[in-house]
Amino acid sequence: MTLSELINFDGQNGKPAYVAVSGIIYDVSSSKHWQQGNHEGAHQAGQDLTEELKTAPHVRSVIERFPVVGQLTSAETARQPGRKLPVVAVVAGVVVVLLLVLMLLR
Repeated sequence: MTLSELINFDGQNGKPAYVAVSGIIYDVSSSKHWQQGNHEGAHQAGQDLTEELKTAPHVRSVIERFPVVGQLTSAETARQPGRKLPVVAVVAGVVVVLLLVLMLLR
């Protein structure tokens, strides 16, 4: 999810409240401290709060208790049509094709 997509999860109007910290997106909707996507008047959901968490009065493990719903990606990464296949998958695909060709040539 990109930052421009994350902003849609601000906890308002029935939408879930998501926040990103160090590239991980957490769903804080269930917290009484994130009512309507607002954390005690200091932070709004739908944002990357990595820097803000560095000065928070609680430890990072507090946010890490919430469900992970995704990873923060750059818009450029999100536009890529697909990820590169691992070498093992490519080799396995080649082997399957070769076996099929050999079977057809019999």
